[in-house]
Amino acid sequence: MNGGPSGFHNAPVTKAFVITSALFTVFFGIQGRSSKLGLSYQDIFEKFRIWKLIMSTFAFSSTPELMFGLYLLYYFRVFERQIGSNKYSVFLLFSGSVSLLLEVFLLSLLKDTTTNLLTSGPYGLIFASFIPFYLDIPVSTRFRVFGVNFSDKSFIYLAGVQLLLSSWKRSIFPGICGIIAGSLYRLNILGIRKAKFPEFVASFISRLSFPSFSNSPPPAPSRSVVGTISPNTVRRAERSQPAPVTSSVEPSEEAIATLVSMGFDRNAARQALMHARNDVNSATNILLEAQSH
Repeated sequence: MNGGPSGFHNAPVTKAFVITSALFTVFFGIQGRSSKLGLSYQDIFEKFRIWKLIMSTFAFSSTPELMFGLYLLYYFRVFERQIGSNKYSVFLLFSGSVSLLLEVFLLSLLKDTTTNLLTSGPYGLIFASFIPFYLDIPVSTRFRVFGVNFSDKSFIYLAGVQLLLSSWKRSIFPGICGIIAGSLYRLNILGIRKAKFPEFVASFISRLSFPSFSNSPPPAPSRSVVGTISPNTVRRAERSQPAPVTSSVEPSEEAIATLVSMGFDRNAARQALMHARNDVNSATNILLEAQSH
């Protein structure tokens, strides 16, 4: 299991969010104000520091939280590749907003005026992403270490647990709020999973990007296939494979998601699976053959 092609290929929203989060965290860290980023009852209901609500969505309050948080955000770019940047932006806005509202509600209940009860950072988006990660990303490898069973998904869960416990209850509460927000999105509350931004917003999102910080050339689209697969390409890729008969059965969502997570276009992945009779390995070969011509 991996997040598909390295870098932010087909994930401009994730790229923008990761860089923004890193910049805000470094900015407040240089000013020595990281420890003041957390939310408290006094900040919201007495001093009305609305800017802290906004900053708490982006900036982490410590370096360890930043490292684990950005790692998880980078991995979860796979979901933007699966559903597209438009719908992923809706997911980002929904999970962040709902999580923030739940945090404010929690502060109003506890009314603790002495400390910053909730830590800062995009916990809503990160832990909301664990819902589709648990339900939609298949396990591809299992192994044992000292008699304990692990899978290739275990490392992501361990990073999530580390982030969740990084500031004890200050980080546990925002994490739980994020999980609730992700569950509400999964349940399609108010039809949110079908929601999209207007076309002009979607056009802006598709162009959303930051300049690269490296001098290396852009990654070759070795696993990105856009459009349809020509019959000639399919025949060339299937010459060494038995019975190249197109399946009339609709490919499973799990198989499509597996190919999409590798960086392939969803429509192309579906066509390849139908040509390959729902065999993921054969479909992968077809897609790779298609991109080379």
